[in-house]
Amino acid sequence: MGLVRKAPELFPSQKESVEFEMERDRVLDFSEPGTGKTRSRLEVFSRRRSKGAKAMLVIAPKSLLRSAWEIDARRYTPWLKVSVAFATNRVKAFEAKADIYVTNHDAAKWLAAQKPDFFKKFDYLVVDEGDAFKHSTSQRSRAMNKIKKYFKFRCLMNGAPNTNTILDVWNQAFIVDDGKRLGTSYFAFRSAVATPEQVGPKPEMVKWVDREGAEQQVADLLKDITIRHKLTDVPANRNYVVPFYLKPQQLANYLQMERDAVLQLKSGEISAVNAAAVVTKLLQIASGAVYDGEENYHLINTERYEMVMDMVEARKHTLVFFLWKHQRDQLIAEADKRGLTHMLIDGSVRSDEQRNENVQMFQAGMYRVGFLHPKSAAHGLTLTKATATIWASPTYDLGWWVQGKHRIDRRGQTQETENINVIAQGTLEEKVYERMMVKGGKVKSLLEFFE
Repeated sequence: MGLVRKAPELFPSQKESVEFEMERDRVLDFSEPGTGKTRSRLEVFSRRRSKGAKAMLVIAPKSLLRSAWEIDARRYTPWLKVSVAFATNRVKAFEAKADIYVTNHDAAKWLAAQKPDFFKKFDYLVVDEGDAFKHSTSQRSRAMNKIKKYFKFRCLMNGAPNTNTILDVWNQAFIVDDGKRLGTSYFAFRSAVATPEQVGPKPEMVKWVDREGAEQQVADLLKDITIRHKLTDVPANRNYVVPFYLKPQQLANYLQMERDAVLQLKSGEISAVNAAAVVTKLLQIASGAVYDGEENYHLINTERYEMVMDMVEARKHTLVFFLWKHQRDQLIAEADKRGLTHMLIDGSVRSDEQRNENVQMFQAGMYRVGFLHPKSAAHGLTLTKATATIWASPTYDLGWWVQGKHRIDRRGQTQETENINVIAQGTLEEKVYERMMVKGGKVKSLLEFFE
C-alpha cells in the first residue's frame, strides 16, 4: 500500500474562512484571487460530509473544472470522489457515485430542467466566479435562482464582485440569501442605491450610477455573511504602463477615424448600442490591425509586438495576455523568430489535458512565455513561475485584469512581480486603461468594508 500524502496545513486566512462558514448556512466569499478560496470550500465540505452531509455541487467557469476543482480536491481531500460534468458527459457524470459534482456555469440551464428528485443527493451549492450570474435576467441566472432552493448550504465566491457598479452585487447576494438582505426586487434595490443618468437622445438610453455611500450601505447589509481576505503574505506586486508610440501617419489616420466615429455617434448615425463595436474597431486599429466583415485581419504595424517580446526576453518567465487573433499570431511569430519557448491557452486549446499540461510544464520552467487569452486563462490557474504579466493591449474588463495579474501574484509566489500594460499614446487605449483603473478603485473601496 502506498503512502497517503498529508495535505498541507491550511493558511490562517483559510482557517478563518472555514470557521466562518461552519457557523453559517449561507456565505459570500469575496476574498482576493489567490487566497485559497477553493481549498476553504473543500475543507468545509469535508468536515460536513464526515458528519453525514449530502453531496456538494460546484458551478464554476469551464476552465476551472479540472485545473482548479478536480486537481485541488485530489490534492487536499483525496478521500472525496469528484465527478466532472461537461456538456458532452453531463448525464453520465451526474449519475456517477461521487461526493463532489463539478460543472460549468451554463449547466445551470440544464440543471433547472431536472426533476426535484435529482437534487435529493445534494445540500451544498458552491458558485465559483459569481459575477457570471450578476445579471438577474440572463437565462443562466434565472436557472440558478430556480435550483438554489434545493440547497441548505450555499456559498458564492468572487474576488471582484462589482466590477462595474454596486448593482452587480444584487443577484449574487440573492442566489445566496433569497433576498433577505438586499430585498427580493432588483428594481427596488436599483432605485435605492443608484440614480439614472441620460446617455442618449432616446428615453431608454439611461445608465444607472451608484449613489454616494451606496457601497458602504450594501457592505453593511451583507457584512454578517461576507468574508474577505487580501493577499498580504506574498512578495510585492507593481503595476505600471509602458507607452507605445504609433508612427506619425498611422496616428494621424487613427485620430481622424476616432473623430469621425465621435461625430457619427453624436449625430445619431451610430447608435449607443453599436458604439461598443466602434470602440473595439478603434482599439484593434490602434493595436496594429484592421478587421474586415469576415473577421480576417490586415496588419498595419507589428512594432508593438516586437516591443512586447523585447520585454519578454529581458525576463526569465512571463505571461502575455492578448485580446485578438492578430495579437496572438504576431506574438507567436515573434517568439518563434527569437527561439523563445512558449505555450498557448485560448479558445483554440479545447482539451483540458492540453491546458493542464501547458500549465504544469510552464510551472516546471519548460517555457519562457505563456500566451493567454483572459477569457480562457484569467481565472483560477496558478502560474507563479512567471514574475510578470504583460497586457499587449489594455482590457476594459476589470475582472479579467484583476484575475489576470493574480495568476502570478498569489500564494506560492516567492519573488516580486510586475504587471505591465502597453498603452498606445494619444489613442482610445489611454481612456480604456484609465476607466478600468477608476473602476478598480470603486471595487477596492467596496471590498475594504469587509476587511
